[in-house]
Amino acid sequence: MECCRSCGRSGIREIRNSPETAKRKGVIMENENTDLKSGPGCFWSFLKYNFIWLFLICFCGFLMGAVLYLNNIPAEEIFYGMLLCLFLMVVGTAVMFFRYRSRYLILRKMRSCVTVSLDGLPQTEELTEQEYQAMLRILLEENGRLQEENIRRERDWMEYYTMWVHQIKTPIAALKLLLQEPDRERERDAGEELQELFSIEQYVEMALHYMRLGSETTDFVLRRVSLDDVLRESVRKYARNFIRRKISLEYEAVNAVKLTDEKWLGFVAEQLLSNALKYTHRGKISIFMENEKLVIADTGIGIRSEDLPRVCEKGYTGYNGHADKRSTGIGLYLCSRILGKLGHSLEITSEEGVGTRVMIGFPEHEE
Repeated sequence: MECCRSCGRSGIREIRNSPETAKRKGVIMENENTDLKSGPGCFWSFLKYNFIWLFLICFCGFLMGAVLYLNNIPAEEIFYGMLLCLFLMVVGTAVMFFRYRSRYLILRKMRSCVTVSLDGLPQTEELTEQEYQAMLRILLEENGRLQEENIRRERDWMEYYTMWVHQIKTPIAALKLLLQEPDRERERDAGEELQELFSIEQYVEMALHYMRLGSETTDFVLRRVSLDDVLRESVRKYARNFIRRKISLEYEAVNAVKLTDEKWLGFVAEQLLSNALKYTHRGKISIFMENEKLVIADTGIGIRSEDLPRVCEKGYTGYNGHADKRSTGIGLYLCSRILGKLGHSLEITSEEGVGTRVMIGFPEHEE
């Protein structure tokens, strides 16, 4: 990049400029050319910056001349001395001005690449200038961190929605096939149609929660909530799935009130029930309270020990996910992030072929 070469820095990756950036740089360069042509503006700025020192030197020279005159020193000698001092002051001021102008020109040229590198900043021994440059470097590092974070966030969004589009195609295609069958067969397959619609609804809801969770602000509303109310609503939503899969549910009233967000905790409970139903082919799913932790346990196929530490990573599906092509690796990732933001803990234990236990812990200070 041209601006990077002008700063003397090598090995900087190329950054493509958007039209807005190019336009902004064009305005900067235009202003730069205008300012460079207006030399008096730079000179007057220099005079304002050094006005106090120049005034003190002139005042001291005048004061010294007055003292010498009152001591009967010939006026010709006083005038000669003051003229010599004036000459030296003009020379010194000119040197200072050209140094000032040189630093000004360097800083003007750096406006086009200051967001990439600060290596071209002029060296200085003034403490205030050093502090300004240190602050600029801090701002540049922070800007780079924010840019990398935005790039990573956009990449995560792109990966997720690419995967989501492929996932949503499956229930839509299945629903189209069911709707094209004769009416007498459609009555028999009404449950399957509802199930496919339910899957579409779940994928859409997951996408919405993913979008809200990735935003700078979330709509968390913390208040004391009855866990039984949240759990019963989630179970009611999946009642048809329990019946269709012939999976029994053991629900023990937890009789607990916790400080949480009802909507987001309900989404977590639904995701955990969805996972339990997906990987439980026979047996039961249990919901109960144990050691002040909410437990959702199933008698499903379980999770391999090598997969267990990574099940909450985004996009990680493990061995079971590879066997089930519909697995997205997003559900537990969202649960982990949501519970972390709510200040709750998430613990998962599992034994392959026996089942899985998911435990949600609540802060002790809530009691």
